[in-house]
Amino acid sequence: MDAYNPRTVEEVFRDFKGRRAGMIKALTTDVGEFFQQCDPEKENLCLYGFPSEQWEVNLPAEEVPPELPEPALGINFARDGMQERDWLSLVAVHSDAWLLSVAFYFGSRFGFYKTDRERLFNMINDLPTIFEVVTGSAKKHTNEKLLVSNHSSKKSKSNSKDEVDDGIEEEDEDEHGEALCGACGENYADDEFWICCDICEKWFHGKCVKITPARAEHIKQYKCPSCSGNKSARPS
Repeated sequence: MDAYNPRTVEEVFRDFKGRRAGMIKALTTDVGEFFQQCDPEKENLCLYGFPSEQWEVNLPAEEVPPELPEPALGINFARDGMQERDWLSLVAVHSDAWLLSVAFYFGSRFGFYKTDRERLFNMINDLPTIFEVVTGSAKKHTNEKLLVSNHSSKKSKSNSKDEVDDGIEEEDEDEHGEALCGACGENYADDEFWICCDICEKWFHGKCVKITPARAEHIKQYKCPSCSGNKSARPS
């Protein structure tokens, strides 16, 4: 494990976000590589996330007690005994628990007071969990295939429907504002291009799955990295 020791609430939260981003990457955009590394024939393996937003599948630390809390042990053993989606969800749940344990280990080690611990928890709680990102339970979208920035071009058919149409528009914008990228877990922004997987119906930043608006115009059925089983998206 890395020797980096954050000492303030902001530093611990930054550490948390980096580790979280790495683990989300392992379970979404890099899922093909992650699956291969979790060979059930190998010894007990753990999924580690690092502040640098990288991930690693490796054996647990040998020192007892370890420098930091350890993630779930033996995630590779259940790989072939479950549906892949269920297995990834299980790893995601344990990853969430590990991230919290590491964050509050730092908080305890460096003497965070009640107000600091509460502030750290609130900052963490504002982010969707890894489980929510991986399963798409944070926000399901089943409508249009692409999210684009122009949502204000709708026109009412008659003056009597203006208020209804305005309400629908506001509802759509609220829904888009709550969208979470299935790769990085960040929220939707008006100036970003998004694409929806036609298989699992999760939304992704185009930049996260390397799909441009021009390329999306020629995709009949888009499969995200997780559904395609590769490290990069494979459109049809």
